[in-house]
Amino acid sequence: MSKEAPKQAVQTTGHAWDGDLQEFNNPLPRWWLWGFYATVVFALVYWLLFPAWPVGKTYTKGILNEITYTDAKGQEISTHWNTRSLLAKEMQESRAQQQQYVAQLQDAGYREIRADQKKNEFAYSMAKVLFADNCAACHQGGGAGVIGHYPNLADDAWLWGGTYGQIETTIREGHMGFMPAFEDGLTEQELDDVALYVLAKSGEKVAGEQMQRGAEIFNGETGGCHYCHTKEANGMTSMGSANLTDHIWTIADVPGKSDLASKKDAVKQVIRNGVSRKMPAWKDRLSDIEIRMLTFYVHQLGGGK
Repeated sequence: MSKEAPKQAVQTTGHAWDGDLQEFNNPLPRWWLWGFYATVVFALVYWLLFPAWPVGKTYTKGILNEITYTDAKGQEISTHWNTRSLLAKEMQESRAQQQQYVAQLQDAGYREIRADQKKNEFAYSMAKVLFADNCAACHQGGGAGVIGHYPNLADDAWLWGGTYGQIETTIREGHMGFMPAFEDGLTEQELDDVALYVLAKSGEKVAGEQMQRGAEIFNGETGGCHYCHTKEANGMTSMGSANLTDHIWTIADVPGKSDLASKKDAVKQVIRNGVSRKMPAWKDRLSDIEIRMLTFYVHQLGGGK
């Protein structure tokens, strides 16, 4: 009979429970130990190089080189390395680079900016932030506007003109949009007729008799609408009067209505109550270059003219 190989005794911690339940004393894997030692060495090096340990009311500063940067007041500051001073230095360098681009844009025309890819991208990114901070509260992100309150800037229908010069004037000087109320000047039937005429000019199918009556009010002395909107109902940019033939509605929520009667009521309400809204002037709030960049951005939003 062959003899069994002697079994090696397993090392234990010497603790035992219930007589035979023991705790093994297996050594940790060598790779794990070396990894642990490496973390200790890393920690020691980190403590030497970087700010680390609190000491009283201060802390260890580390031995990395000092960082020098200029703060918002123009004062030069030298300090030990830390994430705050590194951020301040990087922001200063970013501002300096930004100012180089801004200087180039100040002397560039709008079409030159549009044609130059780098200038175009910088102007657009700068103006996008300006728009979000100053304009989006009313005109919404992307210039979508709010029907009944603030015009849509992305539909290429410009109340006050869509050239670079006209847009810049609008931003710089602001505008007062006004349409008189006809509540006391027109009867209910006349309000209905002129509202239907306006809808017909925008492509809605309206009975010929109502069209005729509405046209007489619109183009006659009773309503006098043509003085602002012209007899063709195309509107006048010099007065900010809307084009009533382009299927674009800035105040009456016609797109949100499903039938002719509801659309008529929406237009009728505008005619009855009139319009009074104001866009503030930004010439005292924004710099010339900021207004120019916003002009470029808004022009791009609506496709421009």
